[in-house]
Amino acid sequence: MIRSLYTRVVLTFLVSVLAGTIIAFFVTFWVFEEKLNENLRTTLFNFGQDIVRVYETIPLREADLFVSGMKQLDSYYIRIFDETGQFQSYGTLNGQKPVTVTMDQVRKVLGGEVVQVNPSSVSMNLLGLRLKTEMGMKAMFVEPLMYPSVSFAQKWLFTFLTYSLVTGSLLILVASIFLVRPIKKLTKATRRIAVGDFNVKLNIKQKGELGTLARSFEEMMHDLQQLEQMRREFVTNVSHEVQSPLTSISGYAIALKQVDIADNERSRYLDIIIAEADRMSKMSDSLLKLSLLESQSQQMRLVTFSLDEQIRRVIVAIQPQWSARNIRFELNLKTVRLLADQDQLNQVWTNILGNSIKFSKNGSVINVSIKQDIKSVTVRISDTGIGISLEDQKRIFERFFKADRSHSRKYGGSGMGLAIVKQIVSLHQGDIRVESEPGQGTTVIVTLPITTPPD
Repeated sequence: MIRSLYTRVVLTFLVSVLAGTIIAFFVTFWVFEEKLNENLRTTLFNFGQDIVRVYETIPLREADLFVSGMKQLDSYYIRIFDETGQFQSYGTLNGQKPVTVTMDQVRKVLGGEVVQVNPSSVSMNLLGLRLKTEMGMKAMFVEPLMYPSVSFAQKWLFTFLTYSLVTGSLLILVASIFLVRPIKKLTKATRRIAVGDFNVKLNIKQKGELGTLARSFEEMMHDLQQLEQMRREFVTNVSHEVQSPLTSISGYAIALKQVDIADNERSRYLDIIIAEADRMSKMSDSLLKLSLLESQSQQMRLVTFSLDEQIRRVIVAIQPQWSARNIRFELNLKTVRLLADQDQLNQVWTNILGNSIKFSKNGSVINVSIKQDIKSVTVRISDTGIGISLEDQKRIFERFFKADRSHSRKYGGSGMGLAIVKQIVSLHQGDIRVESEPGQGTTVIVTLPITTPPD
């Protein structure tokens, strides 16, 4: 099996040229075969008739001398038979084997018939005509010899094809270098990417299929580079988020080993260990849920339900979070029926409203409204909390990202909530965006299609 693309391209060209030449020759021969045969038979018959008239016009001896000196004998071989089968020949065979003439054919010609042997063949043809001489009737057989011009044409054609094949092979050898070069670059780049090196420049400026392949490869390489960066950030963030509770759990567990520790201190240490373990458990659950959403292995269960009623129930379910801080809700919820995954959207409103409560001041107001048009429904959730800077707004939907890390210990959380929200909204083919100013509060805007088409 030939593995080199360069060698395969060259061999394919050579085989194609040879096969095409052979096929073209036979097809051309087949198309013009009848015309070639007709021309050859006509020429041969006319020449034979001329010889007959020579013998009928002048005496036998003079006719023999005349025929033996004809220039056409370079192209024809003549045999004149008598009744006994003896013959006299004119012309030189030049190594060509003459067509065998039988006595039966001689007798037919002497009887006045015109004999043609292999009349449909171009390479072999024989014409038999009767001669009337002073010595009586004779049978003349004429066959064409290989024309010198035909021989020259064959040699010229063979030489032309040879040089054409050699020249074409040299050209395809050079052309194949330019054809295979970008593929070799792609192969080399693939090997570098396989070992983790994404800083590869192809510099392939060709157009057509190779150019499209090169541009697609560069786009894929850029995406892989981003994925690798995200993977590294993810590992770093997970390590950082896990390290903090592990450190607390380890430290307080060591402290519990002290013998003289007071009961109230022991109870406080245990509470901290339990809280940190619960924090790790929630983070693990969030990671698992986000992974399932991104892989779409969790099938969406689409049902038609009342969106406004769902949001009201979520607000009631999280009442302990906002009633303890005297936070009020102002609702402007238009009645909307929506086809979506009810459990997933329940997670969306829980996470968004939980963030609004978390970052709002005590005694503040959170506004929730629903608007509907022909194709979509828009939910706006606004608070008057600490707000988000313009720079952080671009990253708040990334996993583990916390807009205000200086307050992360105060407000808690793993930074996974909005990443889950973003993925759920995307699965519903919707859109989510944020409008916010530091110190002025935040508005989260979720737009969903009325009818969510399933995958």
